[in-house]
Amino acid sequence: MTQQLPQVPSAEPELAGVRNFRDVGGLPTVDGRRVRQGRLFRSGHLAHATAEDAAFLSSLGLHTIFDFRNAADVSLDGRDVELTGVRNVNIPLTDPADGSEFWRMVRDGDLDKLRRVLSDDRAAGRMADSYRSIITTRTAEHSRVLHDLAEDSVPALMHCAAGKDRAGLSIAVTLLAVGVERDAVEADYLKSNDPRRRYLVKRSDESAGAHSDEVMRLLSPLFEARAEYLETAFTAIDETWGTTDRYLTEGLKLTPETREKLRARLLEDAS
Repeated sequence: MTQQLPQVPSAEPELAGVRNFRDVGGLPTVDGRRVRQGRLFRSGHLAHATAEDAAFLSSLGLHTIFDFRNAADVSLDGRDVELTGVRNVNIPLTDPADGSEFWRMVRDGDLDKLRRVLSDDRAAGRMADSYRSIITTRTAEHSRVLHDLAEDSVPALMHCAAGKDRAGLSIAVTLLAVGVERDAVEADYLKSNDPRRRYLVKRSDESAGAHSDEVMRLLSPLFEARAEYLETAFTAIDETWGTTDRYLTEGLKLTPETREKLRARLLEDAS
């Protein structure tokens, strides 16, 4: 059962053009410490950030923005707004060719096509497979992120398109690396289901039928954060490496020294 997290004050404004923004500070570690406020943020893409949004993001003192979108995502939504003095690092976690036809169908397909491709849990299965693949095949990318954070890249913001899947997994990996409990990682991940945080489904046909109840039911597994998806990622870690520690040391090449640097940068001081 997912534990109830304490209510920790956090800078979480209603940004007009950025979905799913939040500070992950306050999450508990297995040794009784907590993630420090103002060190690690997550969100959807920043391409539509308003001037007021950009001013708020600039006030966070960000060192680095990690953008996990691929070229197809950037073509669809646009490049992030530029924040003065902030380093922007693009590390695609999916291939632009991988699934491009599928996502085109999500955007353009009619009801019959959506039924054929997404019904009978096929949409949820596709999402779970994606989580498994990112964990098992993108170890070099996640290793780079964690080594950057350990050296000089905080405060940091991680985002993809919706801030749910690729950013969600990268945040989860980072939290596991500093010892956050899996239940707490899941609780933060599921916050992406809040209606005000949800990615807005884009359909080329804006008629009522294109957004009918049946269409939205078929699409919902693609745009929801589901515990089963994250559990697939955790299972992939356990089945591939045996333990989280082996995943971090063998899969992501983190030395004890690097993990301690991460903890020093991201966690509150030990009491």
